[in-house]
Amino acid sequence: MKKVLDVPMSEIAEDSPIRLKPPALPHPSYPLLSKRFLRRHGVDLFCCAATWFLVDVVFYSSNLLQSQIYHRFIKDNNDVNGYKLAFKVARFQAILAISSTIPGYWVTVYFIDRIGRVKIQMLGFLFMALVYFAIGIPYKYYWSENISVGFMALYSLTFFFSNFGPNTTTFIVPAELFPARFRSTCHGIAGAVGKVGAIIGTIGFFWASRNEKDSGKPNPVRMTVALVILGVVCLVGLLLTYFLTRETMGRSLEDNEIYEDELIYNT
Repeated sequence: MKKVLDVPMSEIAEDSPIRLKPPALPHPSYPLLSKRFLRRHGVDLFCCAATWFLVDVVFYSSNLLQSQIYHRFIKDNNDVNGYKLAFKVARFQAILAISSTIPGYWVTVYFIDRIGRVKIQMLGFLFMALVYFAIGIPYKYYWSENISVGFMALYSLTFFFSNFGPNTTTFIVPAELFPARFRSTCHGIAGAVGKVGAIIGTIGFFWASRNEKDSGKPNPVRMTVALVILGVVCLVGLLLTYFLTRETMGRSLEDNEIYEDELIYNT
């Protein structure tokens, strides 16, 4: 017994030695307004804000165009009071929502985890640009005097591909791209920049679609220019999405924290 007690504790082997946890990676401590943030997340924030800005320019301009189109389909305007006019315009808006806006959202829900956010956003910008060019380039020579069902069908496609495209993905990508401590702030910044685009689009298109004197019709030259500009805006959004937007499909929110910790640890 004495020999056992004389053995130092340091020489007794443990059956199940305590395993020390690896040292935790340092928590990111840099602020939002810092060079380190700009170096790691600046491009992502710029891309999210810029694409949101561009899609709101287009989306809110398209909403303003509705009033110019619907009045061309309302017969006997002199016999329509304010209540009846509002009802008929609301009916056209409901038809457009049911036929294009809502289906665009559901198609996005189906494909978003199959083809990814970036591809959906690119497809939306691309097809919106094509539709705006198809409406805008011949507007002065044809559509200004032939607002028909064909024009309405093309016009409704802008809403379909807006919702099956950037009008949906610009909400999703910022929420999945940034680490938790910056997520809500970056999402808010991108959304605020988008509303600036909405203001610019609203004011710009209101100027472009002003009625000519004594005609009750929008100026065809201005409308042509405005619609072509909207198409160009969509192409710019397509390029930003293709070259700068990172895909977040199949990536959990926890992956952002791991990626952030790795950046901190390797710095």
